[in-house]
Amino acid sequence: MKDWIGEILSYKSLEVERLRREGLPVDEISELLPRRDFKASISRKGRINLIGEIKFASPSEGVIREGMDPSRVGKIYEDGGVSAISFLTERRFFKGDINWLPALKRGLSLPILRKDFIIDEIQLRESILFGADAVLLIAGILSEERLRELLFCSEELSLDPIIEVHDPFDLEKALQCGAKIIGINNRNLKTLEVDLRTTLELFPFIPHDRIVVSESGIFRKEDIRLLKGIGVRAFLVGTSIMRSDDMGKKIRELLEDENG
Repeated sequence: MKDWIGEILSYKSLEVERLRREGLPVDEISELLPRRDFKASISRKGRINLIGEIKFASPSEGVIREGMDPSRVGKIYEDGGVSAISFLTERRFFKGDINWLPALKRGLSLPILRKDFIIDEIQLRESILFGADAVLLIAGILSEERLRELLFCSEELSLDPIIEVHDPFDLEKALQCGAKIIGINNRNLKTLEVDLRTTLELFPFIPHDRIVVSESGIFRKEDIRLLKGIGVRAFLVGTSIMRSDDMGKKIRELLEDENG
């Protein structure tokens, strides 16, 4: 079985080295974009808090959608009623680009999560510079000490960090580090298989004062209904929307039970 995570992290280490060597392109962005409250946007009571993900490809899915401007996708998402945007900025494996982020931010009123493989503080400063309001920190690729350091740095920069977990060991690490927003990824990092039982099994062990986001494998309103049944109120959905012939209609379908 191919070691996708190892390959991605090797490439990401080279990117971080380049960033350190060349420095952040401060002069290329005229002004810092105002921060938006991601945490508040995804924790509103009495509704389905849908985080719409802009993702053009992935190792597990291959090419998901081609030829669309991220800003256009973001506008469809916002008009459809999502609570926030997740934007995959990883270039090589997910066909994203952080350089698209400022235009996406300027065209929307929603907060934006930068989703990438963040392993170093310089990536957090880069995230702020390009307009992100939140960042993803993956517990499974970081030691507890490194996760704690990046979590602290994120909060110091006024970024809302989502700590992504995949199993009980990740969850324990996240809780020990004081994570306030926990994303349960239903995709196995090693096999890339998806199973909603990951959320069903981990959710009961998370304190009630934390915000929980279920990620991956959510394709139908019945999936959201299942997860809502145990108390989940925030959902990150990308592939099923991006592959839809009518993305706005797909979002409305997922939000159909919002007042239920």
